[in-house]
Amino acid sequence: MKQKLKKIWSIVSTVLVTVIVLCAVFLMGSRIIGYRVFNILTGSMSPQYNPGDLIYVKQVSPEEVKVGDPITFVMNEDLDVATHRVVAIDKENSHFYTKGDANDIVDSPVHFKNLIGVPQFSIPKLGYVADFIQNPPGMYITVGIGAVLIIAVFLPDFIKKKKTEDTPAVEDGVKEDEKKEEN
Repeated sequence: MKQKLKKIWSIVSTVLVTVIVLCAVFLMGSRIIGYRVFNILTGSMSPQYNPGDLIYVKQVSPEEVKVGDPITFVMNEDLDVATHRVVAIDKENSHFYTKGDANDIVDSPVHFKNLIGVPQFSIPKLGYVADFIQNPPGMYITVGIGAVLIIAVFLPDFIKKKKTEDTPAVEDGVKEDEKKEEN
């Protein structure tokens, strides 16, 4: 029974650690290969991007953007970020005109310097997870779960090693205590 529980715990802890590592790769590892990650907060780009979707945005130059492309950009002085579709380009004044797919009106002009990039792909609903782990109390819960998992993974080996160190050495089938009595 004890061996069965150890095996089950080993499988469960391995799966949990794998899930955490995969989330870390999707959320942070993407920056290494040049993507910025953003959480979709509104339905303005539905059905292509829905609230809770996580989009991966690759930086591009304004010259690479075409009418019909979705772009991610800084909207205002508060540094709010949006992703909307380009409906017109004014190269002379360096502006994009954008509109959310689900919106009826065109946004204010977006200056070329406010372009962050073009979304390359999205992962549905992963934005909810990202938002949870990046903000309190989810951040604290995630760190706590990670610490508990690390302890749970290494603690059994540590306890086993400690018991082995505390057990007297056996040499040729004779315990140390028995050897001392003979001398």
